Amino acid sequence: MNQNPLKQIVKLQKEGNAVGIYSCCSANKYVVEAVLKRGKEDDSCVLIESTANQVDQFGGYTGMNPQAFMDYVCDIAKTYDFNMKKLFMGGDHLGPLTWAHLPEKEAMKNAEDLVRAYVLAGFTKIHIDTSMKVADDDPNTRLSDEKIAERGVRLAKVAEAAYAEYVESHPDAFQPVYIVGSEVPIPGGVQGDGEGMQVTSVADFKATEALFEDAFKNAGLEKAWDNVIGFVVQPGIEEKDAGCTEYDRAKAADLMASIKEYPTLVFEGHSSDYQTKYKLRELIEDGVGILKVGPGLTFMAREALFALAYAEKEIYADRPEMQSHFIEVLDKVMLEDPSRWQKYYTGNENEIRIKRKFSFSDRSRYYMQNAEVVGAIDLLMKNMKDGVPLNLLSQFMPIQYTKVREGFLTNDPEELVRDRVINCIDEYLFATHQKEIF
Repeated sequence: MNQNPLKQIVKLQKEGNAVGIYSCCSANKYVVEAVLKRGKEDDSCVLIESTANQVDQFGGYTGMNPQAFMDYVCDIAKTYDFNMKKLFMGGDHLGPLTWAHLPEKEAMKNAEDLVRAYVLAGFTKIHIDTSMKVADDDPNTRLSDEKIAERGVRLAKVAEAAYAEYVESHPDAFQPVYIVGSEVPIPGGVQGDGEGMQVTSVADFKATEALFEDAFKNAGLEKAWDNVIGFVVQPGIEEKDAGCTEYDRAKAADLMASIKEYPTLVFEGHSSDYQTKYKLRELIEDGVGILKVGPGLTFMAREALFALAYAEKEIYADRPEMQSHFIEVLDKVMLEDPSRWQKYYTGNENEIRIKRKFSFSDRSRYYMQNAEVVGAIDLLMKNMKDGVPLNLLSQFMPIQYTKVREGFLTNDPEELVRDRVINCIDEYLFATHQKEIF
């Protein structure tokens, strides 16, 4: 049996070791590069996930299907000489997410094809998410946990069959591990300030776990259930436009204590972005084995690009025609297509303007692959190719300035962006101790 090393997280936690892993939920080039670069330096494993709306069998908003995303990440890993045995690829929110406007028959057929595509591309961590309603569900009634579990089992069957097919040509491939649950945060972030969010109750967690376990076993999927390692709950964390709801271990104490009753499960914590490293550490100590982070990483990449653009404005103040105008181009593109941010950002005109640029929910991440934006970034990098003058680097990127002065970082614009992302990654490595998984 090709047991997945991610199961070691459960073993270590049940032995009383506060060890977990952070999951990079991003397709951003600078983020993926930073994650693999830091993983190589730390000699630790890396978990990178793509979400169902980012990457699907039709291309998603990134234009990549699962195999293309796998190839994209592996190519970057090779440039850093990363140990491929320590690279884990996951599929996040796999289910009828992007087809919820269709009736169940069509939505679930697409979801089955999606899961199959991920497993056949070599993804070995599968988050099955059937928590959303589809077109022929009653809009006035809460989707039952029974229905969520029933649909989840359908996808697990597809995943198991796809792995059986995949392992024939890839005999060393790890068995997929699964993440399930019904109280799943909305992919892409909540709308509004998230103040109504509640910690999952122990009763709800236990009832839902029992439903999922029974559904798997009644469907003859005992082997698949043995590979369910994580359960998604709401531990009381969520990012906001200008902050986050911080983890309060006292409020989550009963929920976190309950996971100790399940020897084969840990919690998976979504929306861990912007928690302090000490709060992240508490989450790991309390029973969360997997910390999902996406906007927190892309925000750092965007912040670094803005810093370079501010320096560029100073250097080329007398030659505006040579500037990349990256900040302005990004905002222009977002205004031309408001579909990715409009329902998330509220307030007066100036408040919304600030949110488009600086919100912690970082809706700008959906526009980074736009051709105009990519062109502006390319010109920005060309303009700064000889490095940022130290006085401007100190002004706009003081942490990187110190590293450059001390000889730990090259004064190269792309290296500066990656290193700003690594500042965030290091908060997670402090919390997870994921080197201990291998």
